[in-house]
Amino acid sequence: MLSLLKEFLEFLMQRKKFWLIPIVILLVLLSILLVITQGSALSPFIYTLF
Repeated sequence: MLSLLKEFLEFLMQRKKFWLIPIVILLVLLSILLVITQGSALSPFIYTLF
């Protein structure tokens, strides 16, 4: 996992694609939110946002 992160950061540095960092962070946070709230009572409210 760490090697994948290291390669991704090296790619961003070489290609000057710093605008990708917020997009990736947002996608990771949304996926964590969906996994955590999968079985909770908040699920119907979260799914209506998407």
